[in-house]
Amino acid sequence: MSQTAQISNQTRRWQEMDARHHVHPFSDQAALAKKGARVITHAEGVYLYDSEGHKIIDGMAGLWCVNVGYGRSELAEAGYKALKELPYYNTFFQTTNPYTAELGERLAEVTPDGLDRFFFANSGSEANDSMVKIIRYYWSLQGKPEKKVFISRKQAYHGVTMTAASLSGISAMHPQAGLPLPNHAHIDFPYWYGMGGDMDPNEFGVHIAMKLEEKILEIGAENVAAFVAEPVQGAGGLIIPPDSYWPVIQEICHKYDILLHADEVICGFGRTGNWFGSHTYGIVPDTMAMAKGMTSGYQPLSAVALGPRVGDALHNSGEEWSHGFTYSGHPVASAVALANLDVLQKDKLVEKAGGETGEHFLKHLHALADHPIVGETRGVGLLGAIELVKDKKTRERFEGDTGGLCRDHCFENDLIMRAIGNTMVLSPPLSITKAELDELFTLARKALDATAKDLGAM
Repeated sequence: MSQTAQISNQTRRWQEMDARHHVHPFSDQAALAKKGARVITHAEGVYLYDSEGHKIIDGMAGLWCVNVGYGRSELAEAGYKALKELPYYNTFFQTTNPYTAELGERLAEVTPDGLDRFFFANSGSEANDSMVKIIRYYWSLQGKPEKKVFISRKQAYHGVTMTAASLSGISAMHPQAGLPLPNHAHIDFPYWYGMGGDMDPNEFGVHIAMKLEEKILEIGAENVAAFVAEPVQGAGGLIIPPDSYWPVIQEICHKYDILLHADEVICGFGRTGNWFGSHTYGIVPDTMAMAKGMTSGYQPLSAVALGPRVGDALHNSGEEWSHGFTYSGHPVASAVALANLDVLQKDKLVEKAGGETGEHFLKHLHALADHPIVGETRGVGLLGAIELVKDKKTRERFEGDTGGLCRDHCFENDLIMRAIGNTMVLSPPLSITKAELDELFTLARKALDATAKDLGAM
């Protein structure tokens, strides 16, 4: 049997095991089982390698998370050392561990001013669920337990647990589980290209921000606990707000005494060219969720950061806070996070995302605007979106799943570029080089060309 045949047989064996036993997230299970999942066997730098020998450039850094790139020995060694010394112990029972204690101090150095207390969990969903409990508890401590409603945005993504999915404004996530839960409301989001029409972007930003005030007045400020939002909406289509948007949002929150929660699960740890999206947009949140880039995906870890208003109230409540996870403050995950912070700082990856690497990325991204089926490109740091349209002037879309078609052409040409509806999205590792960006965008243009030919637009 040839080596190629042996490889294909092994791939089929893995695919058969996977189809029989593995329930995949956000997938049509039967269709995927029939097709067979792509089997990724190893990774290095910005490249993935599958069981068939393909070398694939990862334009999405996993799921927006592998900020330092794959194969960093520093992170593996830190995890191994912790596994040998303290593979696990909980943070219940008035106990901590050196790794988690040190991680809290390190995070306080890079988060926005005042956010210096951290509750640790395992995922962004858990962090946002925990935030809801923290904020409800905060308002109860203030003698205002009726402040229970959380306002978030349409097309927002805050996770998949029951409460986090209720915060999320992607309506397709709701029917199967009978969501959203009570006390959740959603307002329009600052999608200028898709919703702004002929309005000036900053005029549109103010217009959409005022939707928050309208909703607060409709519900009653005395009933609203917080406004929850990503600095840049990620899974909802990479929506970058006009400059006018966040200042108005903050004014409204202050005016009506509404807490502001920044979901930094995607934007955190350098993705927007600063340590956090809140730095990029001048947001001063009361609480903040983080995950993904905190360990670059090498270990499951998340946190809720608390500013003084909420953190002091929780700290000084004089009673036990009834919340926590078996793996809160896991020593191995914390050790990997510390090593990840070391790499981000040593290699100046945050500065590069906001400087030379980000500039090279955005130069290539915006050059795609000349393509026949591209209506708009937008980006910040190492986040980029490409709008696929039939008519550039009217912004008319093609019928059918144009994004899915383009995504498939990317896969065929060994590029990972995500489709969100008819918007193509990029979020490569912060460690990507200029030469690798050149390669990525060559493949992206090739996929756009193939898509346009299929649609009769070239």
